[in-house]
Amino acid sequence: MTDPIDVADPAAHACRRVLLKVSGEALMGTGSFGIEPAMVEMIARDVAEVAQAGTQVCLVIGGGNIFRGVAAAAKGMDRTQGDYAGMLATVINALMMQNALERVGVDTRVMSAIQMSAIAEPYIRRRAVRHMEKGRVVIFAAGTGNPFFTTDTAAALRASEMECDTLFKGTQVDGVYSADPRRDPAATRYDSLTYMDVLARDLNVMDAAAISLARENKLPIVVFNIHSPGAFPAVMRGEGAFTRIVATE
Repeated sequence: MTDPIDVADPAAHACRRVLLKVSGEALMGTGSFGIEPAMVEMIARDVAEVAQAGTQVCLVIGGGNIFRGVAAAAKGMDRTQGDYAGMLATVINALMMQNALERVGVDTRVMSAIQMSAIAEPYIRRRAVRHMEKGRVVIFAAGTGNPFFTTDTAAALRASEMECDTLFKGTQVDGVYSADPRRDPAATRYDSLTYMDVLARDLNVMDAAAISLARENKLPIVVFNIHSPGAFPAVMRGEGAFTRIVATE
């Protein structure tokens, strides 16, 4: 078993076990809604490369490409019902990713926080760990199973429960910026931040609950652009552009 990652340098050690958080929007590719199969396949190939190199991998996938509970609540829908609908959207994305991974030769298991035994295993921590020890990629679906919690929080929670070395967050930009670089050309990209920097500056990378949970468990976060082919394996090697979020810079 390899040494855990050095929180000061993601390239310093090989990772034993990691969690990749993929936003639902990342699966849209160039579209504005739904799932672009080519994008799912590209991400699956990157995950396969990392897993086949010997790192244990688990995933949390968002559902914003299909349904967002917060947005629905803003239009008058009951927030709890909206969040449950959003959880179901993450299950759809998880099944799509499972199919793509298995097509490239990776054994997978989908584990859902909401029981739906016909299509996914119930989430049981020890079973999830055992799956990864056997070389399977585990995809965690339905968030935490509770309304009012985002899939970012679910990612921080599952990464902590799985004792992952690092949480990798794949987004549509190459790191954390002072503002949305797609709207503000003057936005500054950060190479590294502390958890407190993210909270104090109200940087829109993960919600406060997720950052606080990562901080409490000393879980490093690496934010990178998942739309670039080969980005996940490259960032695992410490290559390319990314932002590192740790306790101290």
